[in-house]
Amino acid sequence: MNVFTTLSSDAHDVASQAIAMKIRVVDMHTSGEPTRIVVQGYPELKGSTLLEKRADARDRLDHVRQLLMKEPRGHSEMYGAILVWATELTAAGRADVGVLFCHNEGYSTMCGHAAIALGRFLVDMAEGEFLARIRSRIADGCTKMNLHAPCGIVEITVPVTPQGRADATRPVTFLSVPSFVGGTDISVHIPADKMWKQIRESGRQHVKVAVAFGGAFYVIVDVRELGFADGLLASSVPELAQAAKTIKGLVGNNTEVLKHPSERDLEYLYGVIICDEGVPGDGVECGVCFFADGQIDRSPTGSGVCARVALAVANGGRKVGEGRVYESMYSMRHAGSGFAGTAVEEVSMPDGRSGVTVRVSGRAHYVGATTFVLETGDGWKHGL
Repeated sequence: MNVFTTLSSDAHDVASQAIAMKIRVVDMHTSGEPTRIVVQGYPELKGSTLLEKRADARDRLDHVRQLLMKEPRGHSEMYGAILVWATELTAAGRADVGVLFCHNEGYSTMCGHAAIALGRFLVDMAEGEFLARIRSRIADGCTKMNLHAPCGIVEITVPVTPQGRADATRPVTFLSVPSFVGGTDISVHIPADKMWKQIRESGRQHVKVAVAFGGAFYVIVDVRELGFADGLLASSVPELAQAAKTIKGLVGNNTEVLKHPSERDLEYLYGVIICDEGVPGDGVECGVCFFADGQIDRSPTGSGVCARVALAVANGGRKVGEGRVYESMYSMRHAGSGFAGTAVEEVSMPDGRSGVTVRVSGRAHYVGATTFVLETGDGWKHGL
């Protein structure tokens, strides 16, 4: 028996074991951060809106997320994208496709690195009416699509070859949903039993942070404010993770700084971005994002870049049209892996706050294509 052919085909058994579930995925990475794109086999979602379908995925089908994200098929740093072709915005002609983002803990509202990967993937896999639509929009060597994410519409621009497929030699770009600041100079008291080594040795009990929204809410804090005098170092990642977990737990209950002007479902703290303004130089900013259940983003974090740009504009440190390159601790190891982030327009939020639309650019690459199966006798349905 050719097991490879059997697993890759539509067969429903392997030798004596029946296959309870078979899911096909394409794996990509953006600046080192994975995106597992679910192509085929995900059960049909119930609901008429994307947020209703997100709730259904969470409440009824979460075992599928766990199957794909967790060991033995995934790992603690895996990230996923579930394509949703029918949403209220695709029906209205405002979006081309919807998506649900998922990770080791659950589901997120926005993901920039995955949006960049999806832009390239969707152009490459396009066929039929979707292909005709994408190709009809080609101008100046690029095409555009509207991605319906839980946070709203994300406009993606994908460079294309003369043959109409994605041009991997040029970056994919997306325009964020309106990004804004939730709060600045927020003083966070660190209880003695939650202190990490560096803050304890500094003798301080409070740190100051900011909160901003870029499709999801983030705490943004300088690494030295947390007591790390030498900046972001790989050797300090365990203590940085502890600090981020503590800060997230303490700020996550502050409903005043996590208010969204229109969507209550978005009012939660997604991650903590620890920045190092001293690295690596002019026009470039470095940081590391801890999100979900302690997951470390290898990329510069696309939605986090949007939040950081919004904060910089609000603080007067950045002008509309002024760009920066954003690196993570990991993307800095590979030239050209940073994200370019620029505020392109000031906007007024429904609650009167000021915000910005941010343009973010980056590159994504293919890793592989896989057919995952769950045999009926496999007790690891929910992963490790």
